[in-house]
Amino acid sequence: MGVTIDQLIDILQFHLQTRLSAGGLVACWQRLADVLAPWYEQIAREAKSSAHLHADETGWRARPDLLAVVFCQRPGVLLHDRPLPRKSRLRKFFGEAFEGILLHDFWSAYESIDVADRQYCLVHLLRELEKVDEQRAAAPHATDDGWHTFAKTLRRLIRDGIRLRKRPDFSPQRYATRIPRLTLRLDALVRNVLDHDAAGQPVDRDALRLCKRLRRTADHIFTFLDHPAIPFENNFAERMIRPAVILRKNSQSNRSDRGATTQAVLMSVYRTLKLRGHDPLHTLETALRTCVQTGQLPPLPDTIAADG
Repeated sequence: MGVTIDQLIDILQFHLQTRLSAGGLVACWQRLADVLAPWYEQIAREAKSSAHLHADETGWRARPDLLAVVFCQRPGVLLHDRPLPRKSRLRKFFGEAFEGILLHDFWSAYESIDVADRQYCLVHLLRELEKVDEQRAAAPHATDDGWHTFAKTLRRLIRDGIRLRKRPDFSPQRYATRIPRLTLRLDALVRNVLDHDAAGQPVDRDALRLCKRLRRTADHIFTFLDHPAIPFENNFAERMIRPAVILRKNSQSNRSDRGATTQAVLMSVYRTLKLRGHDPLHTLETALRTCVQTGQLPPLPDTIAADG
């Protein structure tokens, strides 16, 4: 509902005439998370075995050591709640190498994951170019050692790749010779800036910073052209993590590992059921009734096939 615990208590007491303390409500959630743990574990297994996986992260202000990371593919969402201050934690989550394609932003911790391939979010890169442009506009007397030329060239290069992908007749086979040329153009742009810096010539600090990043990530900027099933942006993961961000703002985040785990399980199950076309509340009620009657949680429902 996107409201605080105190507001939920008010709703229960005023509208539903149900007296329940904040502690009692939290205890109910914790017990529910324990019951739904098998579904959460199944969602995690499906995420690790998917052909491609979106990833996004957000900080947890009340717990500086905690970082919420969402891993999602079209039929499921997994909110990973474990403390993630080090890259090794992400590798531990995946265990062995991820055999699919990982889509993510430029957070360097994702690079510690051994993957078959990856796609960096180009929207994040374009936003960063716009951010630097805005900073330059706010400081009109700042020196420009080639930033505008660099930014214009990089934008054109990225948009050329996106336009190519959007062509009605696009296929990696049809444009097998054109796709590698985009990477060659990117390499030439990065090498030009880095060579100027190595030669002691004036180089814009933002252009140099981005070129050092692109030198590391260039092989995974145009992956979406080789694999048409994946997008060039990571908007799906951003949409899936937004409810956790709203809850973080309203509830001041989790203050215990138990609370973090409870939230991760409940939000993952809820969002997954919704993505699969089910009414989460009705599905959970039915599953809990079955669990009470049989002592066993029913299987996690599959995606409902669209009519037609």
